[in-house]
Amino acid sequence: MSTFDEYAALARHLAVQQRAGEQGAAAEAERQRDLGAAVEYLDRRLTAQGQRLDHLGRTIGVAPGGPAPTAAGPGGPLPGGPPPGAPPGAPPVSGPPAPPGPPPTGAPVSGPPGRPLSPPGYPGTAPGPGTGSDGGAAAAPGRPGVGAYSPVGVGQPGPALPVAVSATAAGVPGPRVGEVDPATELELARRWADEADRHGQQAELLAQQPALLPTWSPVARAVAVYLGFAGVAVVLMLVMALASGVGVVGFGTLVAWMCAGLPAVALIGGWLVLGRWGRPAVGAATPPRYPVLGFLLCFLAVPLAYCGYLLLFRAMR
Repeated sequence: MSTFDEYAALARHLAVQQRAGEQGAAAEAERQRDLGAAVEYLDRRLTAQGQRLDHLGRTIGVAPGGPAPTAAGPGGPLPGGPPPGAPPGAPPVSGPPAPPGPPPTGAPVSGPPGRPLSPPGYPGTAPGPGTGSDGGAAAAPGRPGVGAYSPVGVGQPGPALPVAVSATAAGVPGPRVGEVDPATELELARRWADEADRHGQQAELLAQQPALLPTWSPVARAVAVYLGFAGVAVVLMLVMALASGVGVVGFGTLVAWMCAGLPAVALIGGWLVLGRWGRPAVGAATPPRYPVLGFLLCFLAVPLAYCGYLLLFRAMR
């Protein structure tokens, strides 16, 4: 018979187990709350990333997504759809319709309902009288004119038996190898989200750079473009000066093109190029084109180049 000390020790043991269970339940509840908070944070973060990428795609002219194309045969309906000319609401057809008319000669005819068709010697068959095989439709009373089923002769193979299909081939998922730790999966998801943020920031930085001289500052880009067009204008001016020296172009025409025509053409060309290829994909809608700087460069480069040409020509003479 148990003593009081044994009962007291058992009660203390049960109390310790109860406290341990309560502490474990509280720790598990806290862990579930932490996991839920982490899942909500990642969900909000991924939603914000998706919105930012959609906005970036619309800005650079790329659609965020579209309906997947469906494959259809040439001149035929989609697989599983209704046949052509069928009324609305017709059931889909999975294969070509059966041709009308009587069945081909020698084709088996289905027997009466409730009786399986099996060759002789298989279980579940009732042999007919005198032949050792099922009489089929010919043995049924009131069914004249219907031929009996052809029995399977000696040495002829019987009908194919059903083949067992594995669960994996049938599409049934296999057993899980092991339990997945939610904390580990959340940590991996957080790392991938950090990687996506880093690539998204790089894409935004690249989208904020123009296609023309992306690593240059706006002022340096404008100076390079205007100087390039001014150089082309100077080359044309030198050609006209040589033509003027042989009497093809008059001096008044040369002065007009040198002081107004060629600088204006260079200024307009630089302005258009900066507006077309100097605009970033994301950012300011109107890129800085510095028209005053362009005016000074274009309208001073051509006359100064002509003065340098005259000085060089006189020095050579």
